[in-house]
Amino acid sequence: MAEDTEVRRTLAEGAARQLANATKTRAYWGGISPRWLVPLLQWTPVEAGIFRLNRVKDDHPTATGTDVQCSPPKDRDPDLPETFVDYEDRPREYFLNAVTTVLDVQTRVSDLYSRPFDQIQEQLRLLIEKVKERQESELINNPEYGLLANVAPGQRIATRKGRPTPDDLDALLTKVWKEPSFFLAHPRAIAAFGRECTRRGVPPPTVTLFGSPFITWRGVPLIPSDKVPVDEASGTSKILLVRTGEKKQGVVGLFQPGVPGEVAPSLSVRFMGINRKAIASYLISLYCSLAVLTEDALAVLDHVEVDQYYDYA
Repeated sequence: MAEDTEVRRTLAEGAARQLANATKTRAYWGGISPRWLVPLLQWTPVEAGIFRLNRVKDDHPTATGTDVQCSPPKDRDPDLPETFVDYEDRPREYFLNAVTTVLDVQTRVSDLYSRPFDQIQEQLRLLIEKVKERQESELINNPEYGLLANVAPGQRIATRKGRPTPDDLDALLTKVWKEPSFFLAHPRAIAAFGRECTRRGVPPPTVTLFGSPFITWRGVPLIPSDKVPVDEASGTSKILLVRTGEKKQGVVGLFQPGVPGEVAPSLSVRFMGINRKAIASYLISLYCSLAVLTEDALAVLDHVEVDQYYDYA
């Protein structure tokens, strides 16, 4: 009886691969996002990790401008107004927040398995990315200094019908009308706004920033960030409108330059030593905070429905 197995006359691929070098990549992490909020903010250096925000008292006539008058009519000599600018007695102080983690690496691993990629550098690279992702989340959601926690009550509005319509964004623009810089929203909220524009036949124009296209409304770009929360139970999110910069009395990021072991502004990596189990430890720290210089620099649109779709005939 003849055998069905064919006798090989060439080297099998599986065996040949034993002598071949595979082209290896560095480790990729799908959680890395563009983090556009960080470069869009103006970053202000602070000393000793403290930023004191001085404001003018709102209950003084200076706040409304009634203490300044035009020239009096001819042939009249009225008394000129007398006033002064009063400051808040207890200005708010912002303290830099630390986003930290500790990297542990077995020295045997880093000694023997660091070709073609240095194991310590790859571990540090990925952990620094995670720290920066957490930084953007804190800038938006931190209960003390985050954007969402520092919106003044008068700067909060709700959607008229749940869906984010052009009318809703126009209403948001009335709250930050002095040189608004950008909208900030979850990608799903931006997609929901795009659907409303499509439904009305008014597709928003786009602008290119950082080499990427962004849709705009009234010339103000909509910047996506997956750190803006979405309530999955209700299918709602928020859209923020931000004015940035000290000169514009807007929102500024806070950092401290020159921290020990600095590898980037306010980001440090420090070697902590090797323990008796031959594990090397590295401390990664990123110090930051955020301040809203005047209340009208920030507004939010609440109750934004992100799951409404249309069936176009």
